[in-house]
Amino acid sequence: MLPTLQLGPLALQVPGLVLLAGLWLGLTLSERRARRIGENPGDLFNLVFIALIAGIIGARLSYAITYPSAFAANPLSLLSINPGLFDPLAGVFIGICAAAIYIYRKQLPFWSTLDALTPFFAVLAVAQGIAHFAAGSAFGTPTDLPWGINLWGATRHPTQIYEILLAAIILLAVYLIDKSQLGQTSGFTFLSFIALSSAARLFSEAFRGDSTLIGNGFRSAQIISWLVLATCLALLGRRVQLARSTEKTSQ
Repeated sequence: MLPTLQLGPLALQVPGLVLLAGLWLGLTLSERRARRIGENPGDLFNLVFIALIAGIIGARLSYAITYPSAFAANPLSLLSINPGLFDPLAGVFIGICAAAIYIYRKQLPFWSTLDALTPFFAVLAVAQGIAHFAAGSAFGTPTDLPWGINLWGATRHPTQIYEILLAAIILLAVYLIDKSQLGQTSGFTFLSFIALSSAARLFSEAFRGDSTLIGNGFRSAQIISWLVLATCLALLGRRVQLARSTEKTSQ
């Protein structure tokens, strides 16, 4: 684990650097993909930028509203880059809302835009796994398996490595899908990525030691993943049917 990198007087946050690198590389690939399908790369960049800014601000404000005592002594800590002072779910929700508003106002093609953003999401998923490994977060349950890693006083499942490997496999799969005939169907590449990511989370979540449990020990992330996976599979079937009907009509 390498949460910080000391360069003289500077202490750099490695997880943050990894995520920034993932943002840059993913956005670069998405801009290339946008050019290939005739989309405006500038619109794509603006969409990501607006969603990120809205998500970051929303995540911080949501955390401040939920835990006001964390900022009572020092209100300027609202500007802190400490990742522990964000509400990630609120940030994702607000970021998605901001992106949806931008797509609507700019009248961007919905599914094609999401397809163009898929390389960005896929690369960011790999970067997130590496960031988790560097920070020691998203840790696994204790295990006796030979590939367990020593973390937080126990030998644990290397769930961060599982996450990295699965995300890398999905990145390759998305690339191949995008190049296939099915990948030419609008929305198919993006929905395939979401479906594969949900399936991967179902697997990796079973070994997580920091899961949120609800009811009789059910993992909330797995329940959400099942719902997302089922929805994506239904939408994938619908997109393929529409593509085939359009093809028959054009003939």
